[in-house]
Amino acid sequence: MWIAILFMALAAAIASVFYLISRFKRFYFIRKLAGGRKGRLRLFASLCMVPLVIYGCFDLINAIIVMLHLAVFWLIFEFFAAVHRKLKKRRRDRLKIDLPYEDEEGRQKRESAEKSEIVKVEEPADDGRKYWLGAAVIIFTAIYLAIGWYNAHHVAITKYKVKTEKAIAADNLRIVQITDSHVGTTFDGRGFAEHMKTIQDLHPDIVVITGDYVDDSTTREDMVLSCQALGQLETTYGVYYVYGNHDRGYYSSRDFSAEDMEAELAKNNVKVLKDESVFLGDNIYVVGRKDASMRERLSAQALTEGLDKDAFILMLDHQPTDYDNEAAAGADLVLSGHSHGGQLIPLQFVGQYIIRTNNRTYGIEKRKGTTFIVCSGISDWAIDFKTGCISEIVVVDVKKK
Repeated sequence: MWIAILFMALAAAIASVFYLISRFKRFYFIRKLAGGRKGRLRLFASLCMVPLVIYGCFDLINAIIVMLHLAVFWLIFEFFAAVHRKLKKRRRDRLKIDLPYEDEEGRQKRESAEKSEIVKVEEPADDGRKYWLGAAVIIFTAIYLAIGWYNAHHVAITKYKVKTEKAIAADNLRIVQITDSHVGTTFDGRGFAEHMKTIQDLHPDIVVITGDYVDDSTTREDMVLSCQALGQLETTYGVYYVYGNHDRGYYSSRDFSAEDMEAELAKNNVKVLKDESVFLGDNIYVVGRKDASMRERLSAQALTEGLDKDAFILMLDHQPTDYDNEAAAGADLVLSGHSHGGQLIPLQFVGQYIIRTNNRTYGIEKRKGTTFIVCSGISDWAIDFKTGCISEIVVVDVKKK
């Protein structure tokens, strides 16, 4: 499935190159430089792609993202421009009915003028006007992606309230969740430490990390600094971590192993849960699942089988893909990440409703007696933009009914 999507994205990127070059030909300064020569016109239009090519040499994925957005917005703008022209022509045609009688000479002059106008619309490269539509597309795309860049790099606080009938000791249990930090992507180890200061200011009772803490590009130095920052957190019940699909690394290109990371987390009092449960006292359990990409992981029912179901059960599962089983297992609250909130419009709709890779892409949902929350994460895997969501730290206040 994902291989097919990758090939489709590459095909779309190649098509976008040719489409954008054809649009750049319409700019007045390009036509002026070409001096009416088709070869020069193609050359100068192609040179407009050089900034994207240079960007792609350093960051291919994000260069493709920018190019695809530019091409799609150009298509949308041109579609509405064509609709506007068609409606305008229909209006002119209706007005002709009210025109006074004209002789043959007048009719020929009018038709000649109309044909001339049509030629100007369809062949903008032949007139002396500036291509304002193209300029509008570029400006709109730049603003749109600038907002997306801000959403990806600015981490907001998202709060949820969950009520329980379970007899937890505190009137309010504050859970702070971070996920998908992919350390080294939008911030390094020091940047991660700054986010931990924000979390400390939230006065958490428990902090949970629901996977994709590090990535293939994370350096050992950044991993160590991040673990040390987690060790500085002061909480009532501690800090807990479960694996995501990126944490073990895909290409063995890192200068540390998953075991090194686990040792560093343990050194900083972070409990790694791999299909394990911990009783916190005060009638609260934390259950941490292995990632869904690991075939040997236990079922949700097996993990809660021996637990006291009168206690509050918090379950951590990186991928939001097992809702029915987790609800049947008696979990009260399940926290996940992985989906990045859908990342880009319209991927959040494609992932949830067409490909159906996740039970939910973002936000809160209740099934039977279980509340599910999917966090969009505090960073990104490789894409520097979030147009379909924000980056966030999730705060869940569990209150007794």
